[in-house]
Amino acid sequence: MRLRRILALGTGGLVLAGFAGGIVFWQAGLGPDGADTPYSREVVDRNGRLLRPFQTDDDMWRFPGRVADVDPLFLRMLAAYEDRRFDRHPGVDPLALMRAAGQRLTSGRIVSGGSTLSMQVVRLIDKREDGRSIAVKLREMARAIRLERAIGKQGMLDLYLSLAPYGGNVEGIRAASLAYFGKEPRRLSPGEAALLVALPQAPETRRPDRFPERARRARDRVLDRMLLAGVLKPEQVEAGKAERVPVARRQMPVFAWHAASEAVAADPARRVHRMTFDRTVQEGLETLLRDRVRALGAKMSGAIVALDHHTGEVIARVGAADPLDTERQGSVDMTRAIRSPGSTLKPFIYALAYENGLAHPETLIEDRPSRFGTYAPANFDRGYQGTVSTRTALQMSLNVPAVALLEAVGPQRFYSRMEQAGVRPALPRGEVPGLAIGLGGLGLRLVDLAALYAGLARGGEMPPIFERRDAAVPQPGRPLTEEAAAWQVGDILTDAPAPEASVTGRYAFKTGTSYGFRDAWAIGFDGQRTVAVWVGRPDGSSVPGITGRVSAAPILFDAFARLGPYAALPPRPASAPVVSNTQLPPPLRRFGPAREAADDTRDLKIAFPPDGVRVDLGAARGEMEPLAVRTTGGRPPFTMLMDGRPVSRFGVQRQAIVSPDGPGFTTLSVIDAEGRSASVTVRVE
Repeated sequence: MRLRRILALGTGGLVLAGFAGGIVFWQAGLGPDGADTPYSREVVDRNGRLLRPFQTDDDMWRFPGRVADVDPLFLRMLAAYEDRRFDRHPGVDPLALMRAAGQRLTSGRIVSGGSTLSMQVVRLIDKREDGRSIAVKLREMARAIRLERAIGKQGMLDLYLSLAPYGGNVEGIRAASLAYFGKEPRRLSPGEAALLVALPQAPETRRPDRFPERARRARDRVLDRMLLAGVLKPEQVEAGKAERVPVARRQMPVFAWHAASEAVAADPARRVHRMTFDRTVQEGLETLLRDRVRALGAKMSGAIVALDHHTGEVIARVGAADPLDTERQGSVDMTRAIRSPGSTLKPFIYALAYENGLAHPETLIEDRPSRFGTYAPANFDRGYQGTVSTRTALQMSLNVPAVALLEAVGPQRFYSRMEQAGVRPALPRGEVPGLAIGLGGLGLRLVDLAALYAGLARGGEMPPIFERRDAAVPQPGRPLTEEAAAWQVGDILTDAPAPEASVTGRYAFKTGTSYGFRDAWAIGFDGQRTVAVWVGRPDGSSVPGITGRVSAAPILFDAFARLGPYAALPPRPASAPVVSNTQLPPPLRRFGPAREAADDTRDLKIAFPPDGVRVDLGAARGEMEPLAVRTTGGRPPFTMLMDGRPVSRFGVQRQAIVSPDGPGFTTLSVIDAEGRSASVTVRVE
């Protein structure tokens, strides 16, 4: 026994001697210092919270670690377990080396290691396989001292927190905390901290997602050591051992899926992309949209844009109901897709008419069958209201008054005003703006509509919309319409009837439905924020029954509820006096001459569904829904046929409800009282 002690002391002396010689021998060519370690790219919100990380090129989850971002309890436990004299040694602990060597000789096996945290960092940087040789150990000692002198104790800890292995493709405490606990490592329980201390010693054999019992035992050993070291109290150890060990890895945060991908693609060299988004709002709107769209049926999707119209910052952008759902084509960013906006552009027609002195909210206008050349618009419900104020016409979204005002404003002028405001509407190649653009006869993106309504909310000035804080500074706002006209339109939209179970008068909003029931829209604003919602199928298929009011407006109002406290709308400006119709100048009391009534008996057509479309009635789900067929023209009564069989008779309502026999192609025909007919063939799904 005495001989073993003598040998141990001698060995310790040799270690120290070798260490001293190694320092001299290995000062040159010390190798990498970890500065070139690749880290995961991050997309973060306005407060620095993680929205979505991306794996490194070597498929690792690895984030830079910082002492300031880690729970102090973990740091105390790490030092007590791995390197008790970390704060006092220069990178190598001679006492620990002597103790380890002595224990190796006296017991015949390795009882404890002599490596410091600094030496472990060197190994993590170097990643050599021959780490047990004397030469490599001496080199590690030299590099540990040199590196610690260069970056200090905190720098060494930062590197350890960044590079420590935690099993699989997870490295560093932040990646491990996200993968195993689903949270940042700023606040850790004793059990969580103990597990994160234990895993790097044997990351593959202690992985809790593969070997939970081994992970538990390793964690408990750390907890016992912390009790002996005085780091934890008995009740903390007991509570830590009672915690459940995670048995599966959690998914890394995946918020703002499309926006994050877009930001990284735009600047792939940047490691941290700072967005204007608010993660809490983004998460809430993603959950809202996913739940609501699922209730609307298979293959449906949706999108939401929310922005602060005072600053122009986008606070949330949801491109799809579920980005990973291939059936709903979740990879398609519907905030950027060009779609028909339906009636959502009507408020801007009225704003230009008010601005140019062509009408006033109390101006009377005719809503009756009318022709504008060869164009004969009809209202959504096929009915007419007669003489109404333009205020009522906009609130009811009547088509004939909107087209009459657009004709007076000028379609090209209306189109050019949107372009001047920074919006680029899409028209079929070779076409020029016509009256149909007022009812959705052009293409716009959801982000464009959000920007236009933000212009109304800001008193007629389009804000500089932006969502990346590290991108170029946005340009100043652009004029959209005069302040008085913007306020008048907003005031009208505030009185539009809210969806069921919602309060009218809080938000200025407008809904829209595109031709053929392909797109449902709802866009609105309060005194601070503008929100735009789209619902439909990304492939453009018709969805019978979806409308802006029924399908999109409830989502809009719930979205506002998740944005925080209501912000009051701005007060009436002095330039927009409140007057009655009789107080208006005579030219403004009634708009335009009465027009020639359209002949509704001409051109019998099936307006919906259009010929050749696919109609989703739920055949794949085993619960076939009925199909609403709408007609235009002709003279009632009408007879509806399906595949040559009479199935319904109807009159002036011009609508029939039919029930196809099953999936496949179906021919729908209608015959009027004078024998005229029209047919379409659709594919029922």
